[in-house]
Amino acid sequence: MAKTLLEQLRDMTVVVADTGDLQAIEKFTPRDATTNPSLITAAAQMPQYQSIVDDTLLQAKQDLGDRASDDDVVTLAFDRLAVSFGKKIIAIVPKRVSTEVDARLSYDTDATIAKARYLITEYEKAGISRDRILIKIAATWEGIKAAEVLEKEGIHCNLTLLFGLHQAIACAEAGVTLISPFVGRILDWYVKDTGKQYEGADDPGVQSVTKIYNYYKKFGYTTEVMGASFRNIGEIIELAGCDLLTISPKLLAELDSTEAQLIRKLDPTKAATLDLEQITIDKATFDQMHAEDKMASEKLSEGIQGFTKALETLEQFLKDRLSRLMAGNTVNMAAEDIFHAYDMDGDGFITREEWLGTDAVFDALDEDHDGKISPQEMNAGLGAVLQLAKV
Repeated sequence: MAKTLLEQLRDMTVVVADTGDLQAIEKFTPRDATTNPSLITAAAQMPQYQSIVDDTLLQAKQDLGDRASDDDVVTLAFDRLAVSFGKKIIAIVPKRVSTEVDARLSYDTDATIAKARYLITEYEKAGISRDRILIKIAATWEGIKAAEVLEKEGIHCNLTLLFGLHQAIACAEAGVTLISPFVGRILDWYVKDTGKQYEGADDPGVQSVTKIYNYYKKFGYTTEVMGASFRNIGEIIELAGCDLLTISPKLLAELDSTEAQLIRKLDPTKAATLDLEQITIDKATFDQMHAEDKMASEKLSEGIQGFTKALETLEQFLKDRLSRLMAGNTVNMAAEDIFHAYDMDGDGFITREEWLGTDAVFDALDEDHDGKISPQEMNAGLGAVLQLAKV
């Protein structure tokens, strides 16, 4: 019997689920999983997970006391919620889960270190070893320096929002466990900038990850490369053999239903034979290369803004939910609230540029694949029939 693309991919690459939906993780049985505020916001609307949110909010309120502000309760609840979903994911996947540090700390090394230590402490209180957790940090210079400190303490890091070789090299030299270059977002930038359409090996995102992978293998770096943010299975096929690929449930389902030969494209043996120049990255070099790379500069800034907005949206949802709980009203109105938060120009649709959050959630909500989310799609997606749970 012929193997599916997903079955063949698993023979050469570690498959990671890019979702907070526990049912989707159970279905596709990835080794690792990753989650963040926009994924948690989506999963939190699903009835089967509502009790996690409510219990976390009420416990935070009880622990802080009646005099605590809603902001303080929500801040505590958010961190606990990230850990709560992480704990449930760890019960399903055999290896690791990535938990994200507040994106608003991306340019603050000390604050990032403190938050990461706190998250690890919360996991360890629950009896979960730090070896099973990856702390997800934006790949700014400050974030990379924070990761360097954390790695020496045995706190493993996943550096995200990575778009340029200079970021990748700095991460490797800092001893970071894993990086997540964003394939689809790189493609988006080039399509918008050039007006061209790219496919297969010509995809700029594919080329970027291939270049990083080959550099790492050529010079013996142990930092793992995990391609992320895919727009189609064609990008995944071109990166077969990469250390890890984090894939949305929708694309996992497509890979799992397609029978065709999958050829390994990335190979450490081949990378070792390439003629490449090794570069040393200090802050001055990093800043210079970052300034010269317009795509990486714009996408890193945009990504931090997007992750920040996703976090603020989740915080507002939690605040609204807390108010309803304290008033004895458990009716969920979050879909409408979230739609208005993201529809920045008020035209009745959310574009990918307005969304700015996690690509897997946008793609799941965009049911007709027209590049924008309607109020109807939001209501369907963030209700009982969230697309992430269907696939």
